[in-house]
Amino acid sequence: MYEPIRTKSVHTMTEPGPGVPHRSREEELDIQLAGHLTALLTVTDELRALAPAPTLDDAAQRLADRVTRLRAGRAPLRAAPTTTSATPAHITALHQRAHTLAGRALVVATSRGDATATALAAERLESHAAALGIGG
Repeated sequence: MYEPIRTKSVHTMTEPGPGVPHRSREEELDIQLAGHLTALLTVTDELRALAPAPTLDDAAQRLADRVTRLRAGRAPLRAAPTTTSATPAHITALHQRAHTLAGRALVVATSRGDATATALAAERLESHAAALGIGG
């Protein structure tokens, strides 16, 4: 009734050759977490420039320290904030973006089992939720 498959499936997992790098699950999670925290740091720096607050300064420093640890001592690249005016809509959009990034970082940090990064991401998530007037 059905013709048998005569060729190997392109979806079959094969052993990679000697020149293909391998990363463990933990290494992949480290890379993801560092990326999410770096993106969150960028948005935090933007917020610091447009709406300065001591809590944002502290958060930026702690984010930079955590990324440095995840990247084996290499500090994150930090972009200069834009010169956009601090309209309420722009500030709200930045808080929404930061809230999303903190949520993603929280998921990866929890999956990775990193208590420090989990606490930092949860704190930032709560902070941006409060700035947006969501949560309770």
